[in-house]
Amino acid sequence: MGRLFIFLGSINLFLSVALGAFGAHGLRGRITEGMLAVYQTGVYYHMVHGLGLLIIGLLAERVEKQKLISWAGWLLQIGIILFSFSLYALAVTGISKLGIITPFGGVAFLSGWILVAIAALKR
Repeated sequence: MGRLFIFLGSINLFLSVALGAFGAHGLRGRITEGMLAVYQTGVYYHMVHGLGLLIIGLLAERVEKQKLISWAGWLLQIGIILFSFSLYALAVTGISKLGIITPFGGVAFLSGWILVAIAALKR
């Protein structure tokens, strides 16, 4: 399972860099500064949680509670999809109702990190 999360982390980091570059060069002047800031928030959380997936991939082989670590990884991946991609879509389309999805991604991030903490403490 560790290899899968290292793979997912790497792909997400690639995407966060590519989407960040697109935002910086392709969207500037095409969307408002406020929407560009929303987009950049998506990129930031995408990158941070891509790194989190790499860490989870490395931890997966080292902790006894691998099931918790696996769930944590899937929650971070779900969080990236719901949080970051809803912000990308909101910024590009201006459809404010897409913002309803974003908090669910945030809850997935929080839940994933809590599971990592629990797995680290359990024996």
